[in-house]
Amino acid sequence: MLTLIEVKQHLRIETSDEDSLLHAYMDAAEASVADYLGIELPSAMPAPVRAAILLRVGDLYENREGQTDRPLHGNRTFERLLQPYRVMAL
Repeated sequence: MLTLIEVKQHLRIETSDEDSLLHAYMDAAEASVADYLGIELPSAMPAPVRAAILLRVGDLYENREGQTDRPLHGNRTFERLLQPYRVMAL
């Protein structure tokens, strides 16, 4: 799993003012990735999976209001990072 230090470095945050918010986004991002992959995340994740979680945390942080004047689309980088690890149900 990611650490708060990794997330704050990724987002370039230097204060602890939003630590509880970041923890919530970390949990949501990890759950989102696990759901997308169709598996439970192991403690030792491959680098592409870690990068996808960081991308999702960044997206949640930057778009925290959830409303926009333009349509939001999927993140192709997120999908490409995770595709090799995705379990497809038959």
